[in-house]
Amino acid sequence: MSAYTFRSSKPDHWTSPRPFRDPTLRLMHHGRVQPMEQHRSGLLARLLALG
Repeated sequence: MSAYTFRSSKPDHWTSPRPFRDPTLRLMHHGRVQPMEQHRSGLLARLLALG
């Protein structure tokens, strides 16, 4: 048996670990964290950002 490994293609991004991203970089990339609760305001209020 050989100690060498053979890979025919580059690693898949789903199986490779993601690089570290600190909260400041995440904020610059994605923006502020949004609440998950549902807004109960109407369509007009949501369009005018009053709700």
